[in-house]
Parts: sequence; C-alpha cells; structure tokens
Amino acid sequence: MPTARQRHMITETEELSRALDAAATIWPSEKDKRAELLRHIIDEGVVAITSVADKKAQRRLSAISNVAGSMNGVWPANWREQLRDEWPE
Repeated sequence: MPTARQRHMITETEELSRALDAAATIWPSEKDKRAELLRHIIDEGVVAITSVADKKAQRRLSAISNVAGSMNGVWPANWREQLRDEWPE
C-alpha cells in the first residue's frame, strides 16, 4: 500500500515472539495475524508510555510547586538596581 509515512521492519526475536503469543491470548480472533497483533502491542505500548510520561510530568510539576516561593529573600530587594549599576551605559 503506498504511503508517505516511514515504514519499519523488525525481526521477530524470541522476546517479540513471546509478546505476540501473549497478545494472541488477548485478541484470539487475530491469533493468525502476527502483524495485526503487533499493531495491538504497539497501541497498548503507546497507552502505557503516555501514562508513564504523564506521571513523570506531573511529578515534575509537583516538585516545582513544592519549591515555588522557597527562594524568597535569596536575592536582595534591589538586585536589579545593583546589577544595572555594575554595567556602564
């Protein structure tokens, strides 16, 4: 089938073979369609990876929220003026 999208070829390793066999138990109507099972595995993998990425982003945002405002007083109140005074015009 013609496509402008990139195609990928992969070898069915032992690990992939086991994954496909396991997928065949989940989608028995497609047990003889290894390529279709692989698409299911990829779809499920996308869901899992997206979930992990979302949780990681949420942890980062939470960490940022936890430290937000904790650096008050580190810089002097007039730090901008002091910085500008150091640079001749």
